[in-house]
Amino acid sequence: MRVDLVTKEFPPHIYGGAGVHVTELVSALADLVDTRVHAFGPERDQAGVRSYQTPKSFSEANPALQTLATDLEIVPAIQGADIVHSHTWYANFAGQVASMLYGAPHVITAHSLEPLRPWKKEQLAGGYEVSSFIEKAAYLQASRIIAVSSGMRDDILASYPELDPAKVTVVHNGVDSHKWSPTNDPLVLEELGIDPDRRSIIFVGRITRQKGLSYFLQAVRELPQDVQIILAAGAPDTPELLAEVEGLVKTLTDTRSGVIWIPEHLPQHKLATLLSAADLFACPSIYEPLGIVNLEAMACGTAVVATATGGIPEVVAEGATGWLVPIDQVKDGSGTPNDPNKFISEWATTMNHALESGRLGEFGRAGRQRAVDEFSWQTIATRTLEVYQSALDS
Repeated sequence: MRVDLVTKEFPPHIYGGAGVHVTELVSALADLVDTRVHAFGPERDQAGVRSYQTPKSFSEANPALQTLATDLEIVPAIQGADIVHSHTWYANFAGQVASMLYGAPHVITAHSLEPLRPWKKEQLAGGYEVSSFIEKAAYLQASRIIAVSSGMRDDILASYPELDPAKVTVVHNGVDSHKWSPTNDPLVLEELGIDPDRRSIIFVGRITRQKGLSYFLQAVRELPQDVQIILAAGAPDTPELLAEVEGLVKTLTDTRSGVIWIPEHLPQHKLATLLSAADLFACPSIYEPLGIVNLEAMACGTAVVATATGGIPEVVAEGATGWLVPIDQVKDGSGTPNDPNKFISEWATTMNHALESGRLGEFGRAGRQRAVDEFSWQTIATRTLEVYQSALDS
């Protein structure tokens, strides 16, 4: 079986969970089937990986048009595949067109949904209407859709009720528990200005509305003064959102020490060191299909506090590996809390409770074990192959 995967992100250019997923899935699949990757970006020297850049004639076009033009560059190279597997709307168009041209079943892994990310209008303007159109058309055409959580499956069927539910299968995201494991490197902490003798709570993620960083920055004002606030946060969606975060961080630094903001993308070893050294990992997302970063923190042996939304409750076991913060959300697809002040207050209360619970070590060890036992990439690759075979048999 030849499987061609289409993705915007692939090493060395990864900025989100979808890129991590594709990278690890390709590694696990490569031992089982003929696996080929078509990725956006500059040339790569990895065997079986082809790279595609935006055609020069579209260099000044709306980002959504640049995406479609790049997808069309990819399509001819997919000829001969038995399965075409696309990841995110950026790649869905290539998968859909190739499937129609060459007859290979199109499988989509849903990492997010455009109807549930209305804030993307801030980035794409009218391009958001294009991305939404492309995603819907691809989902309705696809032979199979993989949801990374049961919560995500529910969202898919609610967003696209025309879909046959039998075509939508849950295959959880995973984590490499050998790479992501408790990591001790005092030199990394020193380099980044982190005091190993002080308690700390860490946020890791892009500066985007869905990650809930603004709510978190308001909630941590209520933490004890000895707690360090570590922010591994970069790649802002818009200048306006960056300015908002900068203002909230300044408010924090004006009133407390130990606020450490690391805007650059950290290599894996450094990030694993930060996650391992933290007392608590925070995932304040208001939209999260699964949240690989929660699995990475758990695999590093760190207890988690996270919003009880999307697929997060399928990863973070309340009262066993971490704490879940309830959220009552506006029913407009944005994930916005109905009462933002209440959400912020509950985050502050939960973090304080976690830090004083005496159970951080216990939850960290349990989280590590859960990541190892239930979220291996070998298991995910096997289940993904089953989905491929189902698509071929239908």
